[in-house]
Amino acid sequence: MLVTSKEMLLKAEKNNYAVIQADYMDYDTAKVFCKIAEEKKLPIILAYAEVFEDILSLEEASDIGKYWANKVNAPVCLHLDHGLTVESCKKACDLGFSSVMIDSSEKSFEENVADTKAVVEYAHSKGIVVEAEIGHVGQTSDSDADIYTEVESAKRFVELTNVDSLAISIGTSHGNYKGKPKLKFERLVELKEALNVPLVLHGGSSTGDDNLNRCAREGISKINIFTDFMNAGLKSSKENEAKDYFELRNYVNQEIGSVLINYLQVFMTKGE
Repeated sequence: MLVTSKEMLLKAEKNNYAVIQADYMDYDTAKVFCKIAEEKKLPIILAYAEVFEDILSLEEASDIGKYWANKVNAPVCLHLDHGLTVESCKKACDLGFSSVMIDSSEKSFEENVADTKAVVEYAHSKGIVVEAEIGHVGQTSDSDADIYTEVESAKRFVELTNVDSLAISIGTSHGNYKGKPKLKFERLVELKEALNVPLVLHGGSSTGDDNLNRCAREGISKINIFTDFMNAGLKSSKENEAKDYFELRNYVNQEIGSVLINYLQVFMTKGE
């Protein structure tokens, strides 16, 4: 069933577990994620990132996401991940996404606030929830990938924007790591104590099960996973000698599903 993330993240925040955000890029991945959520009777945030519009358009992503969210008997939030402009976030709202993220984290504080306020005003008028980011989570190839979120800036940002959840930077990065990252858990504790909205962790892939389990226990309510799904699919395609495309697709989907099941356990995700 298609829902917003508001209720599921508030429950996660209250009960010290995390909900997974699984980014899909096609019909198959959306199906795998939603079917497993139904099988395990657990909530899931089915997300589409705007940067993949050359592969799957926003309109196509909306149709696929709504189809599977409404088909399964599990809470599914359809989320726009890393919306790059106010206009694209508004478009996602109009297309039926139940949650949107406006990512203006690389802009100045004032510009980030202005963009987020504009999206919040539009989305809230339609009953849609909004995530924003403060403290940029970069790529693992960046020379300065980790810009830790400052507590006072985060407090002021939430007060000024009325955003529903906040993505913070405590040491993760998008993409593949070289070794296990070191997270700044003391900053997570400070942010958790200071803010009154659920906290989100981007760049969860390859961060390590122990690190992510601790994040879920100590204040992160949503953890985003993408690269680990892609790596698992690629590994499966190399290791299994499929006799045709359909068998190959089954191998890949099974491996991607196994990654999701593992993370549902690591995050200690709970159902109704």
